Amino acid sequence: MSEKKPFIRKAFRMLRFAVFFFFISTITVTIIYRFVPPPLTPLMLIRAGGHAVHGEKMKLAKDWVRLKNISPNMAQAVVASEDNNFIYHYGIDFEAIKKARELNKRSKVLRGASTISQQTAKNVFLWPSRSWLRKGLEVYFTGLIEIFWGKRRIMEVYLNVIEMGDGIYGVEMASQLYFSKPASSLTKGEAALIAAVLPNPRRWSPAAPTSYIQRKQQRIIRAMNRIEKVDFNN
Repeated sequence: MSEKKPFIRKAFRMLRFAVFFFFISTITVTIIYRFVPPPLTPLMLIRAGGHAVHGEKMKLAKDWVRLKNISPNMAQAVVASEDNNFIYHYGIDFEAIKKARELNKRSKVLRGASTISQQTAKNVFLWPSRSWLRKGLEVYFTGLIEIFWGKRRIMEVYLNVIEMGDGIYGVEMASQLYFSKPASSLTKGEAALIAAVLPNPRRWSPAAPTSYIQRKQQRIIRAMNRIEKVDFNN
C-alpha cells in the first residue's frame, strides 16, 4: 500500500501539470492569433496529407487579407446564410439550436446550428470529427476566441481560413480564382454565391453553380437584404 501512494501522488502531479499546460498553451496561442494570422490549420494539413497519400500533387492555395480589404458583402452573405445572430450571441446560438431540433423532428434532412464562431474555432484549432471530445473542445475554443478576439477578428479569421474548394482557402483566393477579382470587389451576388457553396465547397463551385446553388444564392441575397447590415469596416 505504501508503494502505491508515491505513484498516485506522482500521477496526480502529472495530471495537474498536463491540465495547467493545456490551459496556458491554448490561451497563449489564442492570444497570439488575435494579432498573427494562423499559418496553417489542421484541415489544411489533413487535406494536403490526403493528396500525398493518393499520390496527387499537394494543393494549398491561400492569400490572407485584412477584413478591411474584403467586401462588406461577404460578411453580410455568410451571416445571412449561416449565422443571423452572429453579432449578438456569445459563440453559441441557443435559439438556433432549439429551432434546428424542432425542424429536425419534422424533416429527413438534418439541420445544424453551428455558429460562425464555432466554425472558426473548429477550423483553426481542431480536426474534422463528430465525436463528443471534439465538440467539447469546440465549445472551449469558441469561448476563448469570443473572449480574446471579438467579433471583428473572428469574422476576419473565418473569411481567411474557410475551405473554398480542393486545396483552396479563404475568400481572397476564391475570389481571384472564381471571379478574377480581389475580394474587396465582390458584388452582393458573387458573395452570396460563395456563401451558397460553403457547406460542401469540394462538391459545388461558384464558377459552375448548379440550379440548386443558384436558388440558394437568391435566398441568401433576400436574407442579406432582410437582416441588419453587418459592416466591420466602419
